[in-house]
Amino acid sequence: MAQITHSEYFHRKYIQTNAVQIAEGVMECDDEATYLEAWQYLVDTGLCWQLQGWFGRTAKQLIHEGYIHP
Repeated sequence: MAQITHSEYFHRKYIQTNAVQIAEGVMECDDEATYLEAWQYLVDTGLCWQLQGWFGRTAKQLIHEGYIHP
């Protein structure tokens, strides 16, 4: 198992805790990479398919455009 830095660990926890708020735009993020990482987390966990329809539609669009992967 690969070692992660303290900083990477806390960044991952930040995404896990705040992904929905980041995706909705309720919580601002400083860069596009964090925004897309939040969406990737929602896809990877399947959460985007369980939330309101907008989440699933937006995830499909981001996947189709190549910003995130299924």
